[in-house]
Amino acid sequence: MTELHALSAAELSAAYRRGELSPVQATEVALARIDAWEPSINAMYLVHREQALRDAQASQLRWQRGEPLSALDGVPITLKENIYTRGDPAPIGAASSDMTPKTEDAPPAARVREAGCVILGKTTMPDFGMLSSGNSSVHGITRNPWRLDRNPSGSSSGAGAAAAAGYGPLHLGTDIGGSVRLPATHCGIFALKPSAGRIPVQPPFLGRVTGPMTRTVRDSAMLLQVASRGDLRDFTSLPPHSVDYAAGLEGLQAKGLRIGLLTDMGVGLPVDPQVKAAATQAANALASAGASVEPLETFMTAEMLDGICRFFEARSHHDMQAMSEQQRARVLPFIAEWCNWRAQAFSGRDVMAAYYQVMAIREAAVAAIARFDFVLSPTSPILPYDATALSPGSDPHNALPHIAFTVAYNMSGQPAASLNWSFTPDGLPIGVQIVGQRFDDLGVLRLSRLLEQMRPAQRAWPMPG
Repeated sequence: MTELHALSAAELSAAYRRGELSPVQATEVALARIDAWEPSINAMYLVHREQALRDAQASQLRWQRGEPLSALDGVPITLKENIYTRGDPAPIGAASSDMTPKTEDAPPAARVREAGCVILGKTTMPDFGMLSSGNSSVHGITRNPWRLDRNPSGSSSGAGAAAAAGYGPLHLGTDIGGSVRLPATHCGIFALKPSAGRIPVQPPFLGRVTGPMTRTVRDSAMLLQVASRGDLRDFTSLPPHSVDYAAGLEGLQAKGLRIGLLTDMGVGLPVDPQVKAAATQAANALASAGASVEPLETFMTAEMLDGICRFFEARSHHDMQAMSEQQRARVLPFIAEWCNWRAQAFSGRDVMAAYYQVMAIREAAVAAIARFDFVLSPTSPILPYDATALSPGSDPHNALPHIAFTVAYNMSGQPAASLNWSFTPDGLPIGVQIVGQRFDDLGVLRLSRLLEQMRPAQRAWPMPG
């Protein structure tokens, strides 16, 4: 029998409806799980214990009256700390930030609150979200529940660790270059980077999305259903549509699907053989079920990857220059070096050249996938790395070589997910990335669900020591 802390959002919702469990019970168990794990993994920035219990009690009354606000009413959720919530400071992972509490919920927070979700608190992230790491000058080090000496990756580091540790079934992160998918592969969970504009955000920015991070594909589909409701504050958001992601999840057949298999992006870090094997095994499973699988050559060049690096450096350098000298002194030295070492000498022409490379990535990604229904690839080229490292390789002059498989789809706006496929012999998770055509979020969820059913037997979730 599944323990209460391990129940999915779908299972909790069904149990609430039958009167077998209550939101108060689920919230108490999630808070106990946080208490048991936090001394080891440090995934939470804020825990709103009393408010969460009050919200759970209110939800319990709604279920008793038969008037839930949504299927997710009373289901515990965490939000990444840069998803603004009224009354909470949002330092964006950096000790240099203003700690004034926010006066209103950002769109994703507003949507889950309207749906009756019980917000347990806010999860950690690295400085400015510009590290694929669990290291932060304000939050400290967040660790991977599968192995405490390993990194959960980032920048949705706390969300990934929280999902693996069982801090409730639902978690929202943000992704501008891989920041929900990289923690997903390193923490053994599922995460969806939806199409650009699918979930309204504030403030919108090129490539930036909010995405669900869960243990199951169905839970992400249910969370996307709620979070994708419109909000006028995001001027980039997509028009409303009537897709029911959870209801449409099942039934995709592999037979007849055209699958591209991309196992080497040709730039960035070399692909670990175990990572490549996992992506190949997932593609072979689809081929055995009738899909047509073809190798896909890389569409990324070294100039493109360096262009996106320079673009991010220029953005962060601009932000740093707007700070006072005292604030800049509190930024992680790695971050300060990374965004200043060459950006301080950029001309306007240099910045535009970087931007043009970003647009080239966008065009190349869409064109490369045009002849396929979906593309499979590694999510990250590497396995979970050292918990204390600020990035793979710890080189501020080459800080982003590990995002080559993920960042292109932020720029192209295409939906992409990471699903855990297998594990190394010593128990580290390995995810595969599923990429779809523009706006086909449901298709990516459906193929992810099919692969979830095909994948090898999974290991038991880690337990607090």
